[in-house]
Formats: sequence, C-alpha cells, structure tokens
Amino acid sequence: MLTATDTHPLLTPTDEQMRARAGHRAQDYLAVRTQTHALCAPLAVDDYGPQSMPDASPAKWHLAHTSWFFEQFILQGHLPGYRSFHAGFEYLFNSYYQRVGPQQPRHLRGLLSRPTVEQIYRYREHVDEHMLRLLQSEALLTGTLPGRIELGMHHEQQHQELLLTDIKHLLFSNPLRPAYRQQPETRPAPRPAPAPLSWREYTAGLHDIGADAQRGFCFDNETPRHRCYTDAFALADRPVCNGEYREFVRDGGYQAPDLWLADGWPLAQQWQRPLYWSESLEAEFTLDGMSELSAAAPVCHLSYYEADAYARWAGARLPTEAEWELAAAVEPLSGNFLDSGRLHPHAAGAPSRQLFGDVWEWTASAYLPYPGFRPWPGAIGEYNGKFMANQFVLRGGSCATPRSHVRPSYRNFFYPSSRWQFAGMRLAKDR
Repeated sequence: MLTATDTHPLLTPTDEQMRARAGHRAQDYLAVRTQTHALCAPLAVDDYGPQSMPDASPAKWHLAHTSWFFEQFILQGHLPGYRSFHAGFEYLFNSYYQRVGPQQPRHLRGLLSRPTVEQIYRYREHVDEHMLRLLQSEALLTGTLPGRIELGMHHEQQHQELLLTDIKHLLFSNPLRPAYRQQPETRPAPRPAPAPLSWREYTAGLHDIGADAQRGFCFDNETPRHRCYTDAFALADRPVCNGEYREFVRDGGYQAPDLWLADGWPLAQQWQRPLYWSESLEAEFTLDGMSELSAAAPVCHLSYYEADAYARWAGARLPTEAEWELAAAVEPLSGNFLDSGRLHPHAAGAPSRQLFGDVWEWTASAYLPYPGFRPWPGAIGEYNGKFMANQFVLRGGSCATPRSHVRPSYRNFFYPSSRWQFAGMRLAKDR
C-alpha cells in the first residue's frame, strides 16, 4: 500500500492544480460512480454473475473491484477509523496486485455466486459514504492522496469500458443473441458506402511525444515526455471501414498465409471473419442486438493479427504509436465516445478524421517503457509497468470510452490475439 510519504510526479499535483480541482472533487467522484451504475441499469440480475471467457470478468466483479481499489489504496490508512466492509473482499476483488496479497484466479471469477449483487451494491454504498467524507476533509487531502483519488476515478472509467465489452461478449455467447438494451429511438442512418480514402503526409524529423505530467492527469506509462525521430510517412484520413474489410474477407484474406504473422495464422483458420460478424458478412452483433453491417462505419473487434494482415493486403502498414500521436496532437479531442450513448462505431463525415473515439486503433508499436520511465511507487506501481511485454499499443479511445478519459498520449495495450475490445485500425505508409 502507498503511504503518505510516497512521492511521484504523477501522484503529487501542483498547488495550482489542487486549487483548480478542489471544488469539484466530490462531484467528479460521484459522476464517475453514477455512470457505472447507469451502465448496469439495463442488466437483469442474472447478467451480473456469468463469465464468458477467461479474459472477461462478470459485471458484479467490475462493480466490486473498482470499490476495492478505492478502499485498498485510498481509504485504508488515510481515513481515520475506517473499517473494511468485508475482510474477505481483499482476496475476492484484488485483480493482480501481488504486493497486496493473493487473489481469486481470474478465470474463476464467474464462480463467485456469493457475495450477491445486492451485497456488492451495499459495498459500493459503504465505500462511497467514506470516500465523500474523505473528499470533504481538506485536512486529509495532502501529499499524493489527491492524485491517487484521481487515479481511482480513471481506473473506474477503464472498467466502465471493460464492463461493456465483457457484457457484449457474454450476450453474444448466448445462442439467442439478446440485446443489452432496447434499441435507441433515433439511430443514425447508415451511409451506404465509405468516403474515399485519402492520405495526409508528414515530414521526417524529431518530435516530442508522451504526456507532460504537469498539464493534467496521465498514467505513468505515458511518461516521460521525450523526443523521438520519425521518417517521413503518410497516414490515412480515417479508419478502415467495414466495407473495405469485407472485401479483404471475400478476397480470401483469411486463407492467405503470406499475409499473416506466424502466431496469427492458426487463429486466422479458426476466425475467418471479425468477431461478431455474421457468416453472411451482412450483419453484426452489437449491444443493441443483431444489426445490419454498415459498410461505412469503422471496422471493429479486430485482433492485431487481423489488422496487420489487412494492412499487408492493402499495400500499407500500421502506424507506429509515435506517428499516431504526432498526427493526433493537433486534432480536436472530439468524437463518438461513451458519452454519445451510441455504444457502437459510426461513420463520420468530413472533416472528421476520427482519430478519437469510435475504435481503438492498433499501432505497430510493442508496449514497452519510454526512456526514463518511472512506475508509481509501491503496489500501485503494478498498474501498468509489469505488463510491458508481448503486447501492442492501441490509441485514440472508442465508442465505449468516456470522453474525459482520453488524451493524445493515452497508451492502451492488449495481447495481439485480443478481439473483444472495440479495436480497429488505420493505415499508414512510408513516403
């Protein structure tokens, strides 16, 4: 557990940042917690417990784990007289923090029929009550504590997206293909064809990438800001869309071994098309149930292997994360995020380049530390750093990512075989 003496530039806001955030702490905290409850509102009690695959977690586990995070890293040791809601929850809802202690194996989270959903909500109420008491005490909010509280809120926002992707996979695993919610009364009319692809060119040179810790919240893996060299390149003005990817499938892309990385080829034989697409390639499963496949919307639920294979087929490549950030740094941070309520990628008209929202975009960059990377101290340092092996970086956020959670320097990361996230792609090429 972190102590009051632990220091790290990302966890220690400046005096100016402290004053700017002071009047909004409780409101921001409650807004995040309320958003999680709103995402669970369409669920039946039977939906909270099942686990459809080892990579996914039950909805009630997400609800409990995000509360465990606040309890473990903030309330314990920092709110005088605080008593844990249940001693056994430290084991049940620890995710991967080995310095905290052992945990329920990830692939067995779906066996936790108890505690009940009702008990989990009481746990959240308990944590909220004590967090608000802490947030309203200026005397206690010193040192790294405000930074850790902000970290806890961004951690919960990450789990809001995971909750949706995990529920989507669970419902898809049901032969009846039930919808997560009733379809919205107003839905954007699908564009029949994608806009023609064009390219924006960038010159070679030295560029600064990464987050500046003094300009707002960021995760430790986004730092330090550093200089890197990029050769001249061109970046597509929009993500690859469903219609284009469907041509790859119809052209035998999943049967062409020369397009695939060796580790991806055996998986291509099993998949044959993107996750959630119908065999006819005319429909896809969404959180609103089965829907007609929109040719112009960004393709999503691709693995890195699929994105890389498509790029080869198209005579292009995936961008590096430095190239992607260079392009995104001058774009407005707007797009189709969780806040829109659509919960699915949609085609955007010009001049939007869709660098933010709709789909996370795979890059060609391995998830590795930046030069001079310094993880957070203590157990919380396990948050990002220890996963820097065998994974690839994704950028930009998705239709399930809260708008306030995204920035140009944000580094998401997944294993190359992962498909259940809202992950798509954008093409790049050398000049």
